[in-house]
Amino acid sequence: MPENNTEDINIIETKRRPKKSLIAFNIIELFLIVCIIVLFYVTIPMSSTKVLFIPKGSTNNTVTYLNDKGFEMNIIDKIILRSIGFIQSGWIDLNENQLTKMDFLYKLTTSKAALKNITLIPGETSYIFLRQLAKEFNLSEQILEETYKKYAYKLDGNILADTYALPYGMNEDHMIFYLLSQSNKRYEEFSKKIFGLYDKKKWYHYLSLASVIQKEAASVEEMPIVSSVIHNRLTKGMKLQMDGTLNYGKYSHVRVSAQRIKEDTSSYNTYKNKGLPKNPVCAVSLNAIKAAIFPVKSDYYYFVKNNKTGLHKFSKSYKTHVNNIRANVGVKKSYTKVKEKETRVDKEAKTIMKTDVTKQKPRTIKSLWNNVK
Repeated sequence: MPENNTEDINIIETKRRPKKSLIAFNIIELFLIVCIIVLFYVTIPMSSTKVLFIPKGSTNNTVTYLNDKGFEMNIIDKIILRSIGFIQSGWIDLNENQLTKMDFLYKLTTSKAALKNITLIPGETSYIFLRQLAKEFNLSEQILEETYKKYAYKLDGNILADTYALPYGMNEDHMIFYLLSQSNKRYEEFSKKIFGLYDKKKWYHYLSLASVIQKEAASVEEMPIVSSVIHNRLTKGMKLQMDGTLNYGKYSHVRVSAQRIKEDTSSYNTYKNKGLPKNPVCAVSLNAIKAAIFPVKSDYYYFVKNNKTGLHKFSKSYKTHVNNIRANVGVKKSYTKVKEKETRVDKEAKTIMKTDVTKQKPRTIKSLWNNVK
C-alpha cells in the first residue's frame, strides 16, 4: 500500500478521536450544570402554612393547584415528585413554616394527616359540643346535629368527656361515627372491667346518674359523696331536687331560676319528677361513672355549697341543711377548694377515687343495675 494513503488514514483517525472526546466532555459538562441548577433549585428557601390542603388527583393537577395557591411550581417539581413517591391528599401536617423546596416536595409525599385536638369538657352538653365542632373544623352545625340525632343512643352522654385528635377534612358523618364508636368502645371496656359484661341499656342508666354527679360535684373527691346522696334519695323515693339536672342541652350555662323550675316540664326537672332524668344530662368523665357505681357509704340526703371553700356541706337532716344555707348569708365567695375538716366519709371517698376499678366490687349500685329494665 502506498505510504501516502497510510499517512492520510492516520491523520483522519487522529482528528476523529478528539471530536468524540469533546462530545463526551460536553455531555458531562451539561449534566453537571443541570445537577448544579437542580441542587440550587431544591435548596431555595420557601414558606408555607404548617397545615396544607392537597386535593385528590394526578401530579400535574396537584402542581397546578399549588401554583394557583402561589407556590410557584414547575416541571422540575413534577419530575422530583414523580421520582420520590405518591402525593398525599387531604389536610396534611408539614410541621413547619420555613423549609427548602426539597423539604416541601418530600413532605408532600410523606406527611401524615393534620390533626387538631378538641376537648369535650366533663359536664358539657352535646348541644354545645356540636357547635364547637362545627366552628373548629368549619363544618355544618345542622348536618352534625342531624347525624348525631340519627345515630346517638340517647339525647346526651353518648360521647365520653375527653380530648380527641381529629383530622382536618373529616366530614360531619365520619366525625360523629368516630366519636360515638370510640366512646362506646371505652364504655364497653370500663363496664367489662367492673361487671364482666356490657349491657348498653343498663349502662346508660349509670351515665344518667353519673351526669347528675358531674353537674353537682365541686371536685373529684366529692363525687362518691354526691353519688351517695343521689342513691339515698332514690332509695327513699325522694325527688332529687338538683339544679344541675336543668342545665341540659342549650341550657348548659344558664342559671336555674325559680321560673325555670316552675315552667320546665321535661324529665330533667328533678324538682317535679322523681327518679333520674330519662337521658344523661351531659357528657361525663370516667371518674363520674366510677363514683356512680361506687358511692361512699353515708346517711346524707342534702348538700349545699360552702361560700368559704367552694366545696359542699353535706347533711343528714333538712334542719341541718337549712342551717348550712343560712351560714352562707353575708359570706363572700372565695372557693379555696380546701376542706375545713376531713371526715371519715371524705377519706373513704378519696380512697374510692384512687382505687383501681378492677380491684373494686360494686355494692349498693348492683341492686340498681338489676332493677334497670
